Amino acid sequence: MCRLFGFRSVLKSQVHRSLVAAENALAVQSRKHSDGWGVAYYIADAPHVIKSVMPAEKDHIFERVSGVVASETVLAHLRKATVGSVNILNAHPFQHGSWVFAHNGEVRNFAQHRAKIRTHVAAPLRRYILGDTDSETLFYMFLSYLGQLTDFHRRGTPVDLVVEALKKTIETTRGIADMGDEEAERCLLTFVVTDGHTLVGISSGKPLVFSTHKTRCEDRDTCPFLSDECEAPTETGKVNHLLVSSEVLSGSNVWTELGADEWVGVDWGMNFTRGTV
Repeated sequence: MCRLFGFRSVLKSQVHRSLVAAENALAVQSRKHSDGWGVAYYIADAPHVIKSVMPAEKDHIFERVSGVVASETVLAHLRKATVGSVNILNAHPFQHGSWVFAHNGEVRNFAQHRAKIRTHVAAPLRRYILGDTDSETLFYMFLSYLGQLTDFHRRGTPVDLVVEALKKTIETTRGIADMGDEEAERCLLTFVVTDGHTLVGISSGKPLVFSTHKTRCEDRDTCPFLSDECEAPTETGKVNHLLVSSEVLSGSNVWTELGADEWVGVDWGMNFTRGTV
């Protein structure tokens, strides 16, 4: 399966360590997840998405991008293809307007269910599905449900509305494609989505871990945003950063695993919430 990494912070930060330099950074993980990569980052509220079909560890562009990107919001993905061919249209993250989306998992027998699943994508959005993955279709299903709740082109969509749209996406997909209650019969629907301000990760079938603080911040003597929440669990509901990842990354971040159908998120004001759908 694939690997996900999402980052949201109060200040522009480099994520070179998580993507390249850590012992189990995404570049290292690409040895087993070699069917392409993508990195999305935001500049002046606009998402910039760079993708490739090469393994990240062997792609000098991945290392170059990871070394220069400094952003308040980053979403990265390594692909191990299960549905759809290996080509640039099928590489994650997928982007529409300010939203970017990445998926770890699989819709069981997607080819059989594709037509029915796509009936739940709003007609004006179907034309933007360019590849043949289950993931891209799920992204536009999510946007369709989100569009029923709010104008998703406006920045700062509340976390609860994003979660509600993701919940409906998961429920609809499971209702169509799950073959039973056993793990091997259920769709794997772990997502990370952001509009650059709000970021939500949800674990539904594949693992997802998160971190909001470190054992000790390496920049504690120079960072103007240092607060108690940087080195301990939040007591105020606010955080200075949120990381979500498919697996624990080496370093000083303190990681917590999400349970089944559990989610975490931050809004435009870095208010942290966690819950179960």
